[in-house]
Amino acid sequence: MADKRPIGVFDSGLGGLTVVKEIIKELPNEDIVYFGDTGRVPYGGRSVDTIKKYALQDEKFLLSHDVKLIVAACGTVSSVASDIGNALPVPYFEVVSHASMAAVNATKNGKIAVIGTNATVKSGQHKATILKENPSLSVINCACPLFVPLVEEGWYSENDTIVLETVRRYLKPIIDFGADTLILGCTHYPVLSKALLRVLGDNVTLINAGTTTAKAIKKYIYCHNLENQNGGEHRFFVSDKPDYFKEQASVLLEKDIDMCKVEKVDIGNL
Repeated sequence: MADKRPIGVFDSGLGGLTVVKEIIKELPNEDIVYFGDTGRVPYGGRSVDTIKKYALQDEKFLLSHDVKLIVAACGTVSSVASDIGNALPVPYFEVVSHASMAAVNATKNGKIAVIGTNATVKSGQHKATILKENPSLSVINCACPLFVPLVEEGWYSENDTIVLETVRRYLKPIIDFGADTLILGCTHYPVLSKALLRVLGDNVTLINAGTTTAKAIKKYIYCHNLENQNGGEHRFFVSDKPDYFKEQASVLLEKDIDMCKVEKVDIGNL
C-alpha cells in the first residue's frame, strides 16, 4: 500500500538542499518537508551537547508533520548525533555511512580524503567506517570551517577569487597526500564542487553524500512499500531569513520555489 506521508529532511541551513535535490531525482513523486536551521547555522563549531540539542529539536519539528522517515542532511549531525536519530519512532538516515562506503568502492590508489566541519572531522566517523570496511586504505581528514559560511552567503562560484583561494588553502594537505577520492563530509560542500575540481583536477572523484543517501532512501522505501505514487509537493521551513533562503534554494535546487512554500518557524521550545 502506498504511503502518502512526506519524507522529513533537516540541516543547519542551505546545505541539506543538496540532499533534497538528489532525493527529488530518485523519488520525484515523494512529498518532502525540509527544515533549515538558518538562524543557528553553522552547527560545525558547536559543542557535541549543543549539536545534539539542536538535532533533537529539528527532528521533533519534522515529526510534528507526520513524516514517514527522517534524513539528517547534515554531516555534523550525522557524525556526532546519530544516537539521537536512531532513537526516533521513524526510520532515520544519516549521510556518513553511505558516503564512506561509496568512497571505499571508488578509490583506485587506496588514498581517501575527508573534508568537513570541525565537529565532523573531530568525530572521525568517516575514517572509522572506511577502515572497518577496508583496513588497508589510507585516510586523511581536513576541517574546512569556512566553506559553510561561503555557501550560506552565496559565494560558491569557481571563478570567485576568494572562493578559490580558500579552497586552495584548505586542500593543500589533500593534494600533498595524493588522494584520488574526496568525501564531501558536509552537505554544503557539493555546492563548491566546481571550485574543488578546479583546484584538485578532474582525476579526483568527489563523493556527494546526497547522491549516495538518496539511493539508499529509494531502496528502503521500495523494499518496505512506502512509496507515494501521486505526490511531489515540497515544503520548506526555516528558523530565519526566509527571503534569502528562497533566493538561494531556487539556485541550488535549479527550480523556482514559491514564497508561500517557505515559512519561518520557531522551534526553540521543542
